[in-house]
This record gives sequence, structure tokens and C-alpha cells, in this order.
Amino acid sequence: MASRDLAIATIYLSQTIVGILGNFSLLYHYLYHYYIEGRLRPTDLLLKHLIIANSLLMLSKGVPQTLAAFGLKYFYHDLGCRLLLYVHRVGRGVCVSNICLLSIFQNIMISPMNSCWKDFKVKAPEYVSFSISLCWIMHIMVNFIMPMYMLYVSGKQSSRNVTKEKDFGVCSTSSYETTSGLIFIALVVFPEVSFCVLTIWASGSMVFFLHRHKQRVQHIHRPNNVSPRSSAESRATQSTLALVTTFVSFSFLSSIFHVGAVFIYNPTWWLVKTSDLSSMCFPAVSPFLLMSRDSTVTRVCFVRIRNTKSPILTRKM
Repeated sequence: MASRDLAIATIYLSQTIVGILGNFSLLYHYLYHYYIEGRLRPTDLLLKHLIIANSLLMLSKGVPQTLAAFGLKYFYHDLGCRLLLYVHRVGRGVCVSNICLLSIFQNIMISPMNSCWKDFKVKAPEYVSFSISLCWIMHIMVNFIMPMYMLYVSGKQSSRNVTKEKDFGVCSTSSYETTSGLIFIALVVFPEVSFCVLTIWASGSMVFFLHRHKQRVQHIHRPNNVSPRSSAESRATQSTLALVTTFVSFSFLSSIFHVGAVFIYNPTWWLVKTSDLSSMCFPAVSPFLLMSRDSTVTRVCFVRIRNTKSPILTRKM
């Protein structure tokens, strides 16, 4: 194995292990929290499904790319590659949708009573579960079309010779029809771009609301005069903004490399590997970002619980 292959394989392995441990640890926290209380808050429910989507991304992208980097390129058949692509697309779509839902929900909850969102403050938590289910159903149905009909996806063991085939390490893809690109844009790219635009808009609105709130309370000098509820909402909003900013940054960076790898006729080895690594940055980093904002999560995830009858865990979000 060449030195560059060994280096990229080590990076893949480190990123995959860190991402899987972080996402599964945080998922364990939410399941434990649900077992103790019997229900989850709307933000916890959104974050739980975000972690599930991240886990699907790590398992469908990180693990296969790590195996391929260490030389196991001929492990996947055509059906396996189609399944990996399908799971990856569903996970990515649900991840983008949940980030958007989280931003919009937080924006509604912190908006003042005289804003246009005042009528949705009470009803918003009731529609979170329905919105999450709708996102899962939508992405499961839409992405079923992609690997089965629009793109020919083959594994390394495939003997079929297709022109304009592009090698992406584990699998190869090639388009049969010229219209498949337009259908892909309409069914996949356009919804993702729309969700990202809504996410950025909701995040900008949250920043605006926080700035106005800070201006209103700037005459208060003593911290104990600040409302605990207001402080909790501010912390939750700041956590959401940090998560959204990280997502938008990594998503924008990944999209640039991915577009280059897809539309360049013969993409370089470095471009393909950089595209894969950048697409896995957010699923690997986001659970630790959430843990850093909540000390309770860190204790539950990394400290062995000795007393299973401990008091109900409290959260800052």
C-alpha cells in the first residue's frame, strides 16, 4: 500500500470510529432519556432522528470507504452498491430535513408574541412527530427511484462494461439517459437546496430575535435578574445555531467537492477522496458538538451508570 493510500485509509478509519462512537453514544442517551421519562421533548426528538440519520451516513459511507481504502474494493456486488447508495441518500435527506425542522421549530419558539409566529407557538410541538415521519416517508420513496432506475450502480465485481463510468472507490456509477441529470436535480438537489435555504433563513431570524432580546435586557446588570426561562431558551437557540452553522459550512464545502467529482469527466484521486471525507465531517462532528453544549449528555454517554434508579435526567435544551 502506497503512503498516500495508507494515510487516507487511516483518516477514513479515524473519522469512521469517532463518528460511530459519537452517534451511537448520543443515541443511547436519547433512548435512556426516553426510557426514564416515557417521552422526549420536541427538540430531543428532532435531534434523535438527526443522530439516526447521521448513523446511517456513517454506516453506508464511512464503513465501506474505510474498507475500500484498506484494499477491500471487490467486496460489494451491484445490489450491495445500490443498497449503500439508497441508504446514504435517505440518511442525507433526513439529516438535511431535520436540521431545517430544528431551525424552524426553534425560531417559532423564541419568536416574540407579537410576531407572525404567535399562532404557531402552541401548535408547533404537536406537529413535530408528524413532520419527522413525513420527511422519512418522502426520502424513502423519492430516493428509491435513484439507484434502481436512473443510475447504473455497479460494484467492483461487476463484469459489465459501461461507457462514461466513474469510479468512486467502493462502487462505480454511470448514467444511462441524458434526462436522468434533470430528474436528479428535480427530485433530490432542489429539495435539499430548498431545505438549506429555509435553514439559513430560520437561523438568520433566530439571530435577529436574540439581538433584539439582548437590546431589551441590556439595562439589567445583575445575572440573577434574568429570567431562567429566557436564559434556557437562549442556550437552546445558541446550541441550534452552532449546529446549523457547522452543518451549512460542511455541507457547502462538501457540495463543492462533490459537484467537481461528478461533473468532471475524469476526477483526480485527491478530489474524490476529499469529497468523501468532507461529506462525513458533519455526521462525525455533530454528536460531540451537542455533547459539548450539555454536560448531562457527556456524563450519560461516557460514565457508567451505577444506579439505574437515579433521578430523572435534566437537559439544558
